[in-house]
Amino acid sequence: MHNWLLPEYIEDVLPAEAARLESYRRQLLDLFRVHGYQYVMPPMMEYVESLLTGTGHDLDIATFKVVDQLTGRLMGLRADTTPQAARIDAHMLNHAGVSRLCYAGTVLRTKPDGLARTREPLQLGAELYGHAGIASDIEVQRLMVKALQLLGMQTLFVDLSHAAIFASLSHTAQLGLPQEQALQAALQAKDISLVEQLVVNLPEKSRQAFIALAQLNGGIEVLDQAREVLPDSEEIEQALLELEAVAKALGDRNVTVTIDLSELRGYHYHSGIVFAAYAKGYAGPIALGGRYDEVGAAFGRARPATGFSLDLRGALLALGPATMDKGILAPATQDADLVALIETLRAQGQVVVEALPDAQVDYSELACDRLLQKVDGRWQVVAV
Repeated sequence: MHNWLLPEYIEDVLPAEAARLESYRRQLLDLFRVHGYQYVMPPMMEYVESLLTGTGHDLDIATFKVVDQLTGRLMGLRADTTPQAARIDAHMLNHAGVSRLCYAGTVLRTKPDGLARTREPLQLGAELYGHAGIASDIEVQRLMVKALQLLGMQTLFVDLSHAAIFASLSHTAQLGLPQEQALQAALQAKDISLVEQLVVNLPEKSRQAFIALAQLNGGIEVLDQAREVLPDSEEIEQALLELEAVAKALGDRNVTVTIDLSELRGYHYHSGIVFAAYAKGYAGPIALGGRYDEVGAAFGRARPATGFSLDLRGALLALGPATMDKGILAPATQDADLVALIETLRAQGQVVVEALPDAQVDYSELACDRLLQKVDGRWQVVAV
């Protein structure tokens, strides 16, 4: 066995790609900052109770777990930063009003996930706490759109759904938990034949509603279709009104909005609007988010909450291979004029690499394409 081999789906990020990731990480955090989102840095490891409470089975199986040698308690390496942000809002900040938090850091997952197919995504996200109205859903989704446009994605598609619709239908049909879970999975997979099998013994009205839900996807006109085929209920009508408001708010941002009422990702985690962003050149969602009003209850303080996150490594895949910014090589000398010029160039943001005495010079390895050279008695930058 080679000692230098890394585990599967775990990899080093080399200089060119690391530089690009860090550049965009800074730009995105600056974007979040000017919108009032405050940066937090939760720990990589916590007790599993705080990482997983209220998040559902999917996050549990995605989380690496270890035993704490100090206490003997089970700890987890975070697979998602959102529950940690909810804990910080509920238990550490304890604000009475609205809190806006953002984060950027590595998460670890037991299996490869996302566009980058890695077990170590670089997750960035923004979360808004303390407001239950549709205005906060719109704010978060507009911020997501701005973030993706900053990454160069000008043709965006946002897919919307709402957890309350399936919840209302399940409650009316009095589904048991196993049947509800099976039906949710079938709807998520768009397996209409399986949906029909699972609802065959339900009352006619409920049976037709679940079958209709599996087919309610398309443009914003789907909302009117839903009003025609789904049962009249206050919860469903409110959900459709919220989806309509968000769709109109995003439509003025050069975003194509689609509706998919059978999209039930994270159903036991989300409590309202659920959304995913797509772009040309990507086979899957680039950013995911939604409303999750109940998660804070696990930390003793349920707060309305909505947010989104993205894997920056996956989001940059379509940009192609990264290239290093080329620098300037300075000769190994302590000439006062040269030293002053080097500092001036660096203050301007230029990369200047100082040669070391008796060291071999390879311009490609040093990522330099220019040289500081004395011309007519003055130090100047010249092409190699």
